[in-house]
Amino acid sequence: MKNNPAKIALDTYDFQEQRLVDIINQRRAKRVLIQLPEGLKGHGLELARLIESETDALAILSADPCYGACDLALDETKHLNVDLMVHYGHSAFQSKTEATVVHVEARSCLDVNSAVKKALPLIKNLRRIGLATTAQHVHRLSDAKRILTESGRQAFLGRASGRVKHDGQVLGCDFSTAKAVADEVDGFLFIGGGDFHPLGLALTTGKPVVTADPYLNKARRVDSLLRRALKQRWAAICKAREAATIGVIVGLKSGQLNLEKAFEIKREIEKHGKKAVILCMREITPDNIAPLYMLDALIDTACPRIAIDDASKFRRPILTLDEAEVMLGRRSWEDHIGAGAQT
Repeated sequence: MKNNPAKIALDTYDFQEQRLVDIINQRRAKRVLIQLPEGLKGHGLELARLIESETDALAILSADPCYGACDLALDETKHLNVDLMVHYGHSAFQSKTEATVVHVEARSCLDVNSAVKKALPLIKNLRRIGLATTAQHVHRLSDAKRILTESGRQAFLGRASGRVKHDGQVLGCDFSTAKAVADEVDGFLFIGGGDFHPLGLALTTGKPVVTADPYLNKARRVDSLLRRALKQRWAAICKAREAATIGVIVGLKSGQLNLEKAFEIKREIEKHGKKAVILCMREITPDNIAPLYMLDALIDTACPRIAIDDASKFRRPILTLDEAEVMLGRRSWEDHIGAGAQT
C-alpha cells in the first residue's frame, strides 16, 4: 500500500480517504461495495479507483438510487458476497444490520459563516433561535451559534435521540431535536441546501424558519413555500377523505419497513367503511403506482419525503402517516402542523 492515498479531486466534502483505506486493509476486505446518495454519486469512480490502488480489494459501485441511512444496500451485500459496504453521506441510525457497514458522513468543507451572517436581517425580530442542520454541517453549528450570540441572540440545540446521532441534526423522517426546543425558541435557522428539510422543520414545529445556504451563499425565508405546502397538504387530506379505496404502502428498504403501522392504518380505514389494501414496494414512484388505477388515494408509511416532494406526480392524493392520522380523525390538523404554521 502507498503511504499517501491519492486525494479525491473534490474539496466540497470530506470523504475520509485515509480512514477508508485503513479500515479496508485492517479488515482484509477483498470485495467492497460503495453506496452514495445522488449528490455524491459522481465521485464513485474516484473512490473505486482509490480503493483498488491502495488496497487489495475489488470495488463495486452501487448505481441504484440511495435516499438516506434508511436505504442501506443490505440485499446487495448478500448477492454480491461483499466483505464490507461503505455508505456515504448519512449518519448511522440502524444499530443492527446483517452486514458489515461503515458510515462516512461526507461532511461539507464549506464555510457557513457568510450565509449565517446573511440570515441575520431575516431573523432581526427573533431573539431565541433554534439551530438545525443535516449530517453534512453539524460540525459548523458551533460557528453559527457564535455568530448568533455575537448578534445578541440566544442559540438552542436540541439533544440527539432515537435515529438522530448529533445534537441539532434533523432527518427527513425525524425532527425530534427541533421539537425538543420548539417551545423555547422564537424560530429556527436551518443550515444547508434545498427546501425539504427547512420546510419539514416549519411544518413540524410551527415556528418561522430561515435557511442559511452555504452552497449558494444565500439566506432565505420559507414563508411562501410553507403557505403553498400547507394548502397542498390540506387539499390532499380532503381528497383522501373522499376516497373509496386506499392503498397503504409499505417500504421494503432496510430502514423504512413499517409493517405493523401499515396494518393498523388499514384496519382504521376499514372501520370508516372504505376499502384498503397493503402494497409493498422497494421503489415508491409514480410509474410503479400508475398501473394500480383502482386506488383513489395512497398512504405512504415509508419515507415522508415521497409524499411531500413528489405529490403532484402521483395524480392522486398521497399522504404521510401523520396526515393519515388527520384524515382518519385521530389527530387534528392544528395539532399536526403546529399553531405557528396555521393558515
